[in-house]
Amino acid sequence: MSKAGAALDLLRRVAAEYAPAALASGLGAESMVLIDLALRDRLAIEVFVLDTGRLHGDTLDMLRRIGLRYGQAVRVVRPDPQAVAAYEQRFGRDAFYGSIELRRRCCTIRKTEPLARALEGKRAWITGLRRGQSAERSRVLAEEWDAARGIAKFNPLADWSEAEVWEYLRANDVPVHPLYAQGFRSIGCAPCTRPVLPGEDPRAGRWWWEIGQTRECGLHVAPDGRLARARVQAL
Repeated sequence: MSKAGAALDLLRRVAAEYAPAALASGLGAESMVLIDLALRDRLAIEVFVLDTGRLHGDTLDMLRRIGLRYGQAVRVVRPDPQAVAAYEQRFGRDAFYGSIELRRRCCTIRKTEPLARALEGKRAWITGLRRGQSAERSRVLAEEWDAARGIAKFNPLADWSEAEVWEYLRANDVPVHPLYAQGFRSIGCAPCTRPVLPGEDPRAGRWWWEIGQTRECGLHVAPDGRLARARVQAL
């Protein structure tokens, strides 16, 4: 069976056995593979995007392109405006450049807390994590248990290479984020993401000013600070 076939089989199993389930999408390359698989097969999986309020305009335009291509809207989840305002009034809109603590606090407000709301009532969530994305993700499993949130977590592309992701996108004419053509290999908030140089880690463009730090925002990190890697058991 092809990797695309295996990923689709896993998505079908999640839809059948873990309803209600949700696919968390950042609208990057991996996310678009999963969106294409799930929406073309009309799976009962909710697709949502975290609109942090600091996304690239091209990222927001991807929502329009998905609607036109698949005839299905993507749920948009936004941060608490009062929490955002309190942060900006106290520290400044771009205070995250000043310290790791302030960057992580911004990520918590704009991403982690909205994710928790998006997953309320869900039995499983699906992500585009791949082992090849970074050293921190090198042991990601296709099936895990998200102990912090108490639900199953599935990463159907865990064993895919970056080349295989792009091969699928090209072969199936899937909409692709235009920033990839400008040298981006990982796409997040506009002020926190930049293109990478040849040979750099795919996530080197995320929070680039934090030299030597883990390139994670907290969405996929367990309470002990490590990526959650516990295999699904007794579900």
